[in-house]
Parts: sequence; C-alpha cells; structure tokens
Amino acid sequence: MASGPPSLPLLLLTCLLHCWQGGRGQSSYTIDAVDLTVLPSGAVQSGTPVSVRCRVRVSHDNIPHLQHAFQLRLDDVPVHSSTTEEDAIVYQLPRARAADSGSYECRVTVGERSKASSSRRLDVAGLQTPILYLNNTSPYQSEEFTATCSAPGEKGALIFRFYQTSATGGPKKIKQPAPTGTSSETTLVLGSVGDSVLHCDYEVHLVSGARRSNRSNEIAVIVKELYISPIMNVLPSPDVFEGDVMEVVCKVVNPLKNIEVFLTRDRRVLKMAPVSLSHRFIAREGDSGKLVCKAEWGNVQKEAHKMVTVKELFSRPQLSVRPAELFSGDRFRLTCSVSIYASERIANESLRFSIYKDGAKLADADAYTAVAEPPGDGNYTCTAQATSPTYHVVEKQSQALVVKAKVPVSKPALSVVGGTLVLGKRFQLLCRSDDGTLPIAYTLNGPGRPAQTVVVSEPGEPAIFNSSAIHKTSDLNDFLCHARNGANRPPASVTGQQMQRLAVVEPVSKPVLTVVPGAGDVSEGQDVTLSCSVQRGTLPISFTWFHAETEGPLFHRASQKREESYSISSVRGEQGGGYYCVSDNQAEDSKRSVRVLIAVKMAGWKKGLIGVIVFCILLILALILILALKRRLLQFKRRRTGELSVKSASTKAERLSLTQAEVNEAANVTPGMIGKSVWSEHPSGSESEDQNSVTAPEKPPEPQRAEAQTRQAEPNRAPEKRGTETASSEVRSSMQGVPEQADAGSVEYAQLNHDPDPHSVTPGNHGDHSVQDDFIDEIEVDSVHVHTADHGK
Repeated sequence: MASGPPSLPLLLLTCLLHCWQGGRGQSSYTIDAVDLTVLPSGAVQSGTPVSVRCRVRVSHDNIPHLQHAFQLRLDDVPVHSSTTEEDAIVYQLPRARAADSGSYECRVTVGERSKASSSRRLDVAGLQTPILYLNNTSPYQSEEFTATCSAPGEKGALIFRFYQTSATGGPKKIKQPAPTGTSSETTLVLGSVGDSVLHCDYEVHLVSGARRSNRSNEIAVIVKELYISPIMNVLPSPDVFEGDVMEVVCKVVNPLKNIEVFLTRDRRVLKMAPVSLSHRFIAREGDSGKLVCKAEWGNVQKEAHKMVTVKELFSRPQLSVRPAELFSGDRFRLTCSVSIYASERIANESLRFSIYKDGAKLADADAYTAVAEPPGDGNYTCTAQATSPTYHVVEKQSQALVVKAKVPVSKPALSVVGGTLVLGKRFQLLCRSDDGTLPIAYTLNGPGRPAQTVVVSEPGEPAIFNSSAIHKTSDLNDFLCHARNGANRPPASVTGQQMQRLAVVEPVSKPVLTVVPGAGDVSEGQDVTLSCSVQRGTLPISFTWFHAETEGPLFHRASQKREESYSISSVRGEQGGGYYCVSDNQAEDSKRSVRVLIAVKMAGWKKGLIGVIVFCILLILALILILALKRRLLQFKRRRTGELSVKSASTKAERLSLTQAEVNEAANVTPGMIGKSVWSEHPSGSESEDQNSVTAPEKPPEPQRAEAQTRQAEPNRAPEKRGTETASSEVRSSMQGVPEQADAGSVEYAQLNHDPDPHSVTPGNHGDHSVQDDFIDEIEVDSVHVHTADHGK
C-alpha cells in the first residue's frame, strides 16, 4: 500500500516540538570554572607592570551572545568590574604599588548563576620616597609657613608626618595631618629661633599590616627672631589718686610693615594704632589693674604690661536712716557720709554732699529730715564730690537706700481653725492681724504650754499654732497671742476671751442603756423600751441601738435631747440577747454603752398549757402504773386465795366460821380490789410455790359463785353435785385420822378477816349458816377436787 504525504496536523506537531526544544536550549547553561592568573605572580618590586587575567568556562545549549559579568576584588574590595561576551578579561597594573598588594579574587556572574575563582596573592615590595616642599625657608619666630609632602606615584590614602631636627637634638615630629591622598599640604609654625632641618615620611595601611616609607629630602630652615616687642610707659606713675591724669605710651622700636599696637585692660581694648600709641585718661576708682600693650604682626604677637593702682580720693558715700525701723508717722533723718578720704590731697570740708529721692534732688547737704508717710516711700541716694589737685572733679554715688514706712501691726484676732472647738481633742489656733507690714512675729501663750512663735513673711501666710486638748470652755481665757513687727515697738495682744462666742462642741459622755420593764422581767408579747441617755454632750446627739445577735443597727435617731428611746412591740423569744446603744455628736467621738442582756420569758398561757400537758402526762403515767400494780396484786391474791382455801379445808369448824357477809364480799370481789381478799391482807411472797401447787387454771370468784348458785337452782345438775359431795365426804373421811387443829385454823381465819376472836360468831349471821355452809361446801369441794386431781397425777 502506497503511503501518502504527511497530514497537516502532524507537521504542526513537529514544528511545535522543535520550537520547544529550541526554547529549552536557550535557558540551559552552567558555569564550569573561573580561573584567575596574576602575572608576574608572587612578590614584585614597586613599579613593576602586573596583569591580572580572569577567564570563565560556561557550558550552554547554543545560547547566542552570552554575557559574562566580571568583578575583581582585592581583599574583598571591588577594584574592577566589566561585562562582556568574551570569556576573559585582563586588568593591567602598569606600575604596581604597595597599595596593590593583597589577595585577588574574580567573581563571574552569568544570568542567575555566579561563581568565584580561587584567590591569588600579590606582594609589591617598596614604597616611593616622598618629596618635601617649603614655601619659606627663613621664617620669623612663630610665623606661619606652608609645607607640602607628596608621593605622587603611590596609591591610596597615605598618612604623612613632618619632623624637625634641631642642632641640639634628634628628629621630632611636629605635625601629622589627616590622610588626604598621595599628598599633604599643611601650615607649620616654629617657635625656636635658630637653624633646623625639616623632613617628612608617610605610612600606608594594608590588610597585611602598615608599611612606612623612607625619609623625604631634608630642607634646612633658619628661624629668625622677630623684634617687635613693644615698649610701655605709664605717666606720671603707676600709682595715682582718683582725679589724676594718666598717660600710657606703647610703641615698637623697629617696626615692620603691617604691624599693629593694642592697649587693653581686663580683655577690653582701650586703644589701637599702627606701630605706636598714646592714651591719656583721668584715673577713676575702677581703673586699677593690669594694662597690656600688645604688638601684632600677622599671627605673631609680642606684649608688655604694667600694673596700675588708682587710690581712692575718698571712699564711696554711705546713706543711713535713723531710726532703722521706721513706722508711719515717725520722724526720720537721712545722713550721707564717707569713711575714708586722702587728707594729703583734700580736706574734709571740701567734700560736697547731695541727697536724692528717686533721682530727684532733695537737698545739697549731708543730712535730710522728714516725717514718714506713704508718699515719702522710695529709693534714696546721696552723692559726694571733691576737687583733685589737678582740678578734676571726683564724684561718687552711694548705694540706693529703700525707705518705706512700716504699718504698725493691728490688734490680732484669735480663732479656731475650722470654726469649731471640740473639747477633749487637740485643735489649732489661728492668730491674725488685719494690718501691719510684714514680717510679723506671732507668739502664742497657753495654759501649761510653752510659748510658740511663728513669723509670717508672705502675704496670706497664716500663723497657725497647734494646741493640746482642753476640757473646759473657760480654759480659752488663758490663751494670749502677741503680734509684733518692730523690735522697738510694743506688741499688739489679744486674749482668748474673744472666743467665748466660738462654737464649742462637747463630746458625748458614755451612754447608759435602760430597759423598761427590767431586763429580767420581760415576757413574750410585752412591749420593751430601750432608753439611751448621756449626761453630757452638745446637741444634737445621735443615738443608735444595736442588737448583738443582729447585723447592722436596729434604729437611729438624731435628737435635741440627751435621752431617746427605742421600743420593741410584742417582743418575741428570739429577740432576747445583748443590746447596746451608741451616741455621737459633732465631735465625732462616738461612745458605746455597756451591753445589757435581755432574757425573754415564756408567756403565762404557754406556761399553763405546758403545766396542764405535763400534769396530764403524769396522771396517765400514774394510772398506767396503778393499773399495772393492781394487775400484779390481783394475780398474786388469786394464787394466795387458792393456798388459803386448801389450808382452811382441814376442818369444818373453819368453814362454819365464815359469815354470810364475808362470803358475799369474797364472791363480789373485783379486780381493782383483789388485794383485799377475805383470805389474807398480805400478799404471798412465793409465786412459784403457788404455781407449782395449783396447776389447774384459776377461776374468778364471781364465776364460781354463779356456778354454785346455778347448781343449787337446777335439779338437772344434781348428779354433778352429788359427785362433789361425795368427794367432800371423802376428804373429810380421810382427814379424821389427823389431829384436829380447829383452833389454829380459826385463829388464822380470824386474822385474815380482822376478827379478834376466831371462836366468836356474829349474832346477826346465825340465820345464814346454811347458805354459807353450802357455798363454802361448794368452794371446798371444788378446791379439794382440784387438789385431788393434782395428787392423782
């Protein structure tokens, strides 16, 4: 099958692939190596040509016009940079100098990649010898001249030094300017007269260390002395009096061109002139001191000086006032005088005085008299004049004297700071005068206290005194305050009597708490009144009641009385406990009463109710106890009755001794009266024996009687009765062989029934023998039957 031409999509894909590969080749490169070569290498002499060559090898994928950025560094300091398409550069040093010594390194940057070469060391040996130049080789002493030291072939900042070699010594460094390059120009001044030699050298600082050059050429210098010292004369003499005419002459003998002469005193120029000068003046008090004559040529100066003393013709006048303390209305005198005068030059009478007030002349005299008044206050001065022998007037003025008449201090007033005095507390007193020239000295005297003094020097400054507490208002009368603003004037005084209208607050005394009714007579439901009272204290007084078991106050009241009350209506039991009250007033010194303990008793009806309840409880307990005791006695008497019936069955006579009433009483006995059996008054103490002797269940008396009566009334029960009688006869027959103990049985029966004679028979009971006998027979038969049955067992 023949193949056709390639399709259009395949051609486009192939083109895109080639383009992508071409684009990828332009961004692919790498720096293989950077080589640095220094020729000649190692150590070379100064001035030798040296070339530094840097080459780079880069691998890339057909990158056209590849740029290489070269940078040469000397001890990490860039010295040359270049960007080129070439793969190498050469840095030429036509004349290598010491400053070119160091470690060289080449760094090449291609695109975003950078690489440095290995370092190469270059040492340049030797320094150029410097050259010295002077613009003046014959300067005057202290004259400035210019010196230049240079090493034009060197590189870098060189440090130059200048040296002077005198005839009597070795080289001495005279100056070292700041580094400015390869040359240094400076100004030199030589102060020693004579011949000397100047030279210079320099120093260069490298990373490897400092290197120093050889000495420069030497130049001989001749320093000439400058003869410009001035000559100074003071006429007529350095020592003069005030008013004398003085002349000072200052000149240079061998003047130079452009020389100037100055006359100064205390750094103040009095006169200036070329070559020479003459200065005339009248000597005054302040002209004493050192006069200086100075000759100046360029920057060279020569000077001469003289000490001048001006003596006083007379001293400065002094103005005084008498009296020293001047008050309004006082007459005063001003006096102007001098303490010293030159008697050999002037006479005392030749002094003339004048007195001035605020610059206005008051009098041409040495004294002035006036009356002190406010318009007369001001600054007073005086002048003194005298004529010297040279006919010059000498005038001096005194210092100003301030004359101001004082205002006498007015009568002071005493007051308490704050306006209120609290008895028993420390307080402060203020003593103040409305009028009076400051300073004013206030002195306070108090009862039993040392005197205190306060000096007031500023307007509005108070004179406050601290005082200890007083306890009576009358103690205020003992305070005394003096105010004084003049040593020769009597003080103004005031006593404490003026403070009688002062607001005096007396602290409250300790309150007393009273309980109505008494603290021990309070019952529930009563109204209780707590009265709080104080004996002393300034009104109003505040009273506050507290309950010890309750937080916070119960009641508070401010009163115009010294006693107030607080009532508790229908007091309850939980309101008992401790109560106290606190009183206070403006003195802010609260006092607390003694705590009163209130015991709240129970109400009367509650007491009665409790009594009734307690009585009922006790009564119930008593009844329960009685019933329990009766039950016990009933059981005991039943057992005892059984024992007695067995004992009484031994004889018939005992059975016949029972009366019908006793039988009825025994038959009708109730459980409540079981303790009073017809058989015995005393319960038996042996219950165990009774229980052992009678094993059959006991029958109450009433059922036995009913049973007996039923047997007599019902004929159907005869067989049972006969059986009983048979049993009774058997018992009697069995007892015939036993000796009869009728007397003992009768006595025992009589004792049980409280019968004094067991053999006696109550007459009223003879007719009931048959009933009693029958009843007794039935009882005995039953009893015997029971015992017989027991024995049979």
